[in-house]
Amino acid sequence: MIADPFLAHFACYAFEPALWILPDRERVATGAALKAALRGAGEAVHLYGTYATRSEADLLVWTSVPVTSTDAAAAFFGRLEAALRPFRAYLRLVEVLWGFTRESQYARGGSERRMDPAGPRTLPYLVVYPFSKTHPWYRLEPEERQRMMSEHIRIGHTYEEVRQLLLYSAGLQDHEFVVVYETPDLAAFSALVRELRATQVRAYTALDAPVRVGVHLPEGDGAWP
Repeated sequence: MIADPFLAHFACYAFEPALWILPDRERVATGAALKAALRGAGEAVHLYGTYATRSEADLLVWTSVPVTSTDAAAAFFGRLEAALRPFRAYLRLVEVLWGFTRESQYARGGSERRMDPAGPRTLPYLVVYPFSKTHPWYRLEPEERQRMMSEHIRIGHTYEEVRQLLLYSAGLQDHEFVVVYETPDLAAFSALVRELRATQVRAYTALDAPVRVGVHLPEGDGAWP
């Protein structure tokens, strides 16, 4: 079980034409400098390619920082802005999703497949999307919510290769949660989602889009951008 809390931050970026018109040697050097700057902004930073999965962005950056004080979030946001400042001509921010970890009220005791935001990434695919419940969901009795979520959790446990992390962001963004999955098999993950959408709890979903799928870029990958 991981220690709480962590701030997990997912940012999608598009590379501007100014980067692609650079001579090859300068473009590669700029890309390497950008990677180094991004990786210096948090305790754990992981890069994912998204150019082939959606049209809006080239890169998804997952940064995690421990929340050890009330100013930890401000310190992180300041570091990230400073890290990106030299690259603003080459990089456009498309979307930001972020939130805080905490123990689930429905899956008590934790899960061996819960993702550690500070740990190494070993699976090739990351799926991230915002999520919100409807108001009627919160009006249900706690026992009824637990019953429906237990079904949801049971189905998830049948897909042993899929890891997950739920972030809480109510009042901080337009959605209430950020849902994050790691998987070695996108087709199997899609099958899991189809099963989950047939459960009762699906009727209380207000938002679960846009979906971002990223392909992990290992730290030593020097061929991109």
